[in-house]
Amino acid sequence: MTDRPLPPAHLRDPANRDPADAWVELPDGRRFWGLAGAAGLLVWLPDEDAVLLQLRAAWGHHGGTWGLPGGARHFDEDALEGALREAAEEASVPRDALEVLFEHVLDLDVWSYTTVVARATRRFEPVIGDAESDALRWVPVAEVDALDLHPGFAAAWPGLLAGIRDRFAD
Repeated sequence: MTDRPLPPAHLRDPANRDPADAWVELPDGRRFWGLAGAAGLLVWLPDEDAVLLQLRAAWGHHGGTWGLPGGARHFDEDALEGALREAAEEASVPRDALEVLFEHVLDLDVWSYTTVVARATRRFEPVIGDAESDALRWVPVAEVDALDLHPGFAAAWPGLLAGIRDRFAD
């Protein structure tokens, strides 16, 4: 029994899932979502020095933490396509407002997570597109560390920010 709320009924129905939507268990017992790996999109808005973050739904893995729009990749898509698809589904991120800067890969041999980092070429308002988000917002870079971050994002954030800063150093 769990005290965590269940996802909406339509998300619990296996008929609504992609074949890659399942847990991968590592030999040490850690579990990660996505048989083909997972990907997320970190969008940086340079004019405001802010990034787009998602408050993960309470019912989800690490629910109630802030992270990136993203999720399981489909078997037939690369990490870039997976990150863009997930960000469009979860946050209505328009592809035509992005310039991809770089990718960062966490490779655990049997599972990987790719963070695609992009610069927003124009401001857009994110819109919650599914039940996986409780909130979406542009967060000033200086305030990111003050949030309760998803553990994976928290670990990657310093390197991701350094990668952005390195590309746009004056």
